[in-house]
Amino acid sequence: MIFEIRHQESYSRGELLLRTFFGYFYIALPHFFLLFFLSIWSSIVGFIAFWSILFTGRYPESFFEFQTKFIKWEMRVNARMMNLCDGYPAFGLDVEDENIKFYVPYREDMSRSNSIIKFLFGWLYVGIPHGFALFFRIIGVLFVQFIAFWIVLFTGEFPEKMHGFIVGTQRWAQRVNLYLAIMTDEYPPFTGFRLENEVGYEFNRNNSVNN
Repeated sequence: MIFEIRHQESYSRGELLLRTFFGYFYIALPHFFLLFFLSIWSSIVGFIAFWSILFTGRYPESFFEFQTKFIKWEMRVNARMMNLCDGYPAFGLDVEDENIKFYVPYREDMSRSNSIIKFLFGWLYVGIPHGFALFFRIIGVLFVQFIAFWIVLFTGEFPEKMHGFIVGTQRWAQRVNLYLAIMTDEYPPFTGFRLENEVGYEFNRNNSVNN
């Protein structure tokens, strides 16, 4: 999985205040209204995909693409609401955001046994240990966000390490979500850092796109 939110050299104080006081009205409400209905379809797609994997060993590619586009839309909105980047998040499943990079490699074959284990016991061996660790990370994120708000307000700069900590927490949580959603067979690591294979894959993928 590739997940990045670009750290800007400078941030708009005006947008920061606007999002903080009115973001729920002009960003969250319209986007989450549409995302609510898409989330229902996402659940249906995930349910069908589970049975598809069980009988064929494959996650239908069109379903997989929908799920990744849906996640990217959520990320665009969350990134703004958490003040990680400026600009208004675009509506739609097929739009790109220069501030956010998210990619999940599609696998031709998925493990049937893993899918059954995740479905029956995922909450036990994934949800509990990762949820426990992420609980404290999220508390830390709230403190970091509060401090970062005032730093951006007075300096126009978001400390890079603070930005990285928040993005890392989201990256960690997203790895867990992808695993439990049966979109990957790789058990999520207990870290928010990028993994070596993710860095290498990103470089290779960018080269292939550019070429």
